[in-house]
Amino acid sequence: MSVALLWVVSPCDVSNGTSFMESVREGNRFFDSSRHRNLVSNERINRGGGKQTNNGRKFSVRSAILATPSGERTMTSEQMVYDVVLRQAALVKRQLRSTNELEVKPDIPIPGNLGLLSEAYDRCGEVCAEYAKTFNLGTMLMTPERRRAIWAIYVWCRRTDELVDGPNASYITPAALDRWENRLEDVFNGRPFDMLDGALSDTVSNFPVDIQPFRDMIEGMRMDLRKSRYKNFDELYLYCYYVAGTVGLMSVPIMGIAPESKATTESVYNAALALGIANQLTNILRDVGEDARRGRVYLPQDELAQAGLSDEDIFAGRVTDKWRIFMKKQIHRARKFFDEAEKGVTELSSASRFPVWASLVLYRKILDEIEANDYNNFTKRAYVSKSKKLIALPIAYAKSLVPPTKTVSLQR
Repeated sequence: MSVALLWVVSPCDVSNGTSFMESVREGNRFFDSSRHRNLVSNERINRGGGKQTNNGRKFSVRSAILATPSGERTMTSEQMVYDVVLRQAALVKRQLRSTNELEVKPDIPIPGNLGLLSEAYDRCGEVCAEYAKTFNLGTMLMTPERRRAIWAIYVWCRRTDELVDGPNASYITPAALDRWENRLEDVFNGRPFDMLDGALSDTVSNFPVDIQPFRDMIEGMRMDLRKSRYKNFDELYLYCYYVAGTVGLMSVPIMGIAPESKATTESVYNAALALGIANQLTNILRDVGEDARRGRVYLPQDELAQAGLSDEDIFAGRVTDKWRIFMKKQIHRARKFFDEAEKGVTELSSASRFPVWASLVLYRKILDEIEANDYNNFTKRAYVSKSKKLIALPIAYAKSLVPPTKTVSLQR
């Protein structure tokens, strides 16, 4: 299943990536396709002003604590994910407290040539321009440093997704993903394997991002290798976090929070997480038929049963009244996550808001298209037409001009 790559990818830009890795092999003489390991990205933002507190509020669909049949209390997936949010927010705040301390970092060596960083970033930009046109357009409003870092993260996310969704997916094993994760550790430690790794290592050295969201995305790829059903939304939520929510946590430190924002750091990260979850839920609802043909059902099994539906109904592609009622509830949930995401987009730095608003507005419209197709997501693929995108993008740009609220927001 394709992941929702970054906040800024247009819904029409995310393909199954059947030629991406081949393109990288042709364009990057340092990439060895026989070695599947990992790259990464780290981040530094300069957020002036805006008092920060520790009371960021995590959106929640239900209680974060569950009781097991034996009476033991355990955390839900949402609470587990929130712990990652707190860790990233703390890292950013430590960075903000030390902005007056200039740390001189050594140059990141790239295998084969020590002077290829600029070329490495250019290559990342070329990949973005080829495979994510709307995303690439949105980054043009960002500062050069942030734009290049976002390119590097995009390429890492796409390469990671390609491992289980690309042309060589049938050859990928858990051991290959383990090697990919080892490579991730190397990049965070300044030991890049190839040119694209070099761009990511440089990004890591300049922005305060935690490694955990990157590890978690790889865990999402592992889930795709071993799991094709999700018994409830708690399981599905964790999967959506792994493959898409992580992207928001990777991106916010680069995009930056507006100096005048009064929102807590944690709340902005929660909004980024919400957008990733919303985008991935939208992907799932759009791709029900496509996933079913691959033997996969990314829908909560308990909710299907409550609606009087089963996997057999999905594999048969029957659009019934039961299916329509079920889909209405799923779409409603996705929209609630989009609503949560909107609360945080305005708090981003002014140059970073447009690509995020574009992603939010365009992805949300996919849900409208599913409804317009009478909930037939078995044989009809919902997509946003060019004409509708041309209408929506100016709206997204106008939203991006709205400054952060002047009162403390997004708090408990």
